[in-house]
Amino acid sequence: MAREHELLSPEIVNRGVENSGPYAGSLSFSVRVQRRLPDFLNSVNLKYVRLGYGYLLSHGVYLIPAPILIVIFGAQIGKLTFSDLLPTFDTTDAVFLFGLLGILAYIYLETTPRWIYLVDFACYRPPNELKISKKEFIEQARESGNFNDASLEFKQRIIKNSGLGDETYLPRAVFCPGYRPNLKDGREEAAMVLFGAIDDLLAATKIRPKDIRVLVVNCGVLNTTPSLSAMVINHYKLRHNINSFNLGGMGCSAGIIAIDLAKDLLNAYPGSYALVVSTEVVSNTWYGGNEVDMLLPNCFFRMGAAAVLLSSCRLDRWRSKYEFKQLVRTHKGMDNRSFKCMHLKEDAEGRQGLSVSKDMIEVGGHALKANITTLGPLVLPVSEQVHFFTNLLLKKKTKPYIPDYKQAFEHICILATSKKVLDEIQKNLELTEELMEASRKTLERFGNTSSSSVWYELAYLEANASVKRGDRIWQTAFGSGVKCNSVVWKALRNVEKPERSPWLESSE
Repeated sequence: MAREHELLSPEIVNRGVENSGPYAGSLSFSVRVQRRLPDFLNSVNLKYVRLGYGYLLSHGVYLIPAPILIVIFGAQIGKLTFSDLLPTFDTTDAVFLFGLLGILAYIYLETTPRWIYLVDFACYRPPNELKISKKEFIEQARESGNFNDASLEFKQRIIKNSGLGDETYLPRAVFCPGYRPNLKDGREEAAMVLFGAIDDLLAATKIRPKDIRVLVVNCGVLNTTPSLSAMVINHYKLRHNINSFNLGGMGCSAGIIAIDLAKDLLNAYPGSYALVVSTEVVSNTWYGGNEVDMLLPNCFFRMGAAAVLLSSCRLDRWRSKYEFKQLVRTHKGMDNRSFKCMHLKEDAEGRQGLSVSKDMIEVGGHALKANITTLGPLVLPVSEQVHFFTNLLLKKKTKPYIPDYKQAFEHICILATSKKVLDEIQKNLELTEELMEASRKTLERFGNTSSSSVWYELAYLEANASVKRGDRIWQTAFGSGVKCNSVVWKALRNVEKPERSPWLESSE
């Protein structure tokens, strides 16, 4: 009961002056209790700490032999004199020795994970005629006749405090009277955003479509036959033996899942390129009914897409922007409350939409907490980890010391879901306004673009020339399931302001 109480946030609401009844003329108040994120800084689940160190050790196995061999080799070299270095061995021994060294080097390179590079990425900015302000959103929703007064009032209240600005993008078809999601509108929107992002990426990288060996496309709600990945293959005439995958139904965190899949495939196909494309088709997430739990996505989801080019070719390091460092995935789907908190359903009149439970923030917070606890051992400085374990061993009866995650990253890109969620995460992780700036600005300018949101945030950092050589960038996203996924990149150079960016008006 005490734990449940900690997750509730009371709020006193002024309801104005009573007009009738025994309390006429008096002020009336009500108490509204809302669920909030769990307190990240109050406790640590050691299960996820152990999991994080398990990942660290599994990666370290590949690195341990190298320094040992170097030390042994150096010790043997140190024993040699000048006379030992004279050519006293025969040709057969020399060939055998160098052959053996070559075989050992080949085995080591083939059994260690490949370096994965992020060559470049691009985010799509829809045309200006699709811009919509918060006022226009409510007006067009009212004119459509699809919503009753209670639904319009709810939308107006939500969007007022959403954190969205007046220049987000929506397809106008959703405001047609009696609109229901359909394949025609969905495919047209998908083609617009997917091809727009890929065109910008190909123009920036100058690679040929036939050089792409791996293709991963993710979109949550729209799943067509042929698939969206097949649509991309057909449009760009990609190679006939391409390894293509289409991820659906995996929510806002699917973009990082797509990166994980592409990374594994690049390890299987060394020296190859992988194209990852992330989007959500808003015309298919739109709900035209009056069920309150299904109206929230209308208020936050907006048009957008991102295309990312990855490479496992060592020669691409010189022209790539970032190097892949770590990726951690957390899934809470085994818990029924987490599994059911966001799902696609139909209302009583058969209208389809995404239902968002009141528990979403709480269960999402637990997933985020588990994810960053697992990520900690992989990214935190040794001093923070020593401090954490010293406190844990010597002061068992007090609350444990929580490592400072701000020391692990120079930039943070948190999925731009809503102002309330970003406020809660900033408060719980004690993040600075500077670290939250990219997420807040993306939410204001583009809204919640789902799985592509973290790429708009990285594009914001690049447009402001904020990324310097050696900087570490943490991207984290959470979605239905409930899932929370994180990926860490390291900048290989000072990233200059790009010629094309969704944040630069001159690149239209």
